[in-house]
Amino acid sequence: MFLRCALALVALFMTVMTVRADDDSYPSSVEQWRHEREAKLKADNGWLTVAGLFWLKDGLNSAGSSPSSAVRLPRGPAHAGDFDFHAGKTTWRPAGGAPSPLRSDTDQGGPDKIVTGDFTMYVIHRGARYAIRLKDRDSQFRREFTGLHWFPIRNEYRVVARFVPFEHGHVIAIPNILGETENEPSPGYAVFTLEGHEYRLEPVLEDNQLFFIFRDGTSGKETYGSGRFLYADLPKDGKVVLDFNKAENPPCAFTPYATCPLPPKQNRLPIRIEAGELSYGHH
Repeated sequence: MFLRCALALVALFMTVMTVRADDDSYPSSVEQWRHEREAKLKADNGWLTVAGLFWLKDGLNSAGSSPSSAVRLPRGPAHAGDFDFHAGKTTWRPAGGAPSPLRSDTDQGGPDKIVTGDFTMYVIHRGARYAIRLKDRDSQFRREFTGLHWFPIRNEYRVVARFVPFEHGHVIAIPNILGETENEPSPGYAVFTLEGHEYRLEPVLEDNQLFFIFRDGTSGKETYGSGRFLYADLPKDGKVVLDFNKAENPPCAFTPYATCPLPPKQNRLPIRIEAGELSYGHH
């Protein structure tokens, strides 16, 4: 009897120690995630390198540093080549080189990238329009980046939500900063409780994750005005973890040349989510 009680106490002690170890490791895991997010922003292909967005017109669209270029490079050759655009199809015709067709970012296997010096150019497709996105490893946004700032990490903002699948194919209207709206499929909605009240958020799917675009009472004050992004793993056993300590700013917070989605009406929360990333530059 004594031995059984002793073993039970040891097991309980080990369980408590495990829980405490998990609790102690949570803030450091979030800090590591935040460090990695900032590193991705500052990387050679990060959002801080996005330095231009040029909408394609039918026919030849010249690219180069010449002021008359349709795709204006901040430096380099006056004429690097031409983007030949017809009926949604783009061909790159480099100066003195062979032409090559380009897939856009919405084509399977795309986008095809044109790399010259510090610059990377590729085709993006938004609504009925196509554009060339320019990345510059020496962009002003990257050189002048001042770092990210965050709300303090709070355990209560890591919530386990109930995930309710939609019975039939369901789409939600996602507006963007261009004034366009895309109907995106949604697998269901997450129901969660904060401060004694129940709320719900509807995600879309992105890269095999749930992608939530939301706005709350801090938006336009402590946090980015149009809202923030939150990614979560796919539901398991009807549950999904929403970790608002990892809520992040959209790319539009760092470059005016992104085409960010905006929160749908149903994802505008009537509460303050005092967790995650603050407005860029906020201290």
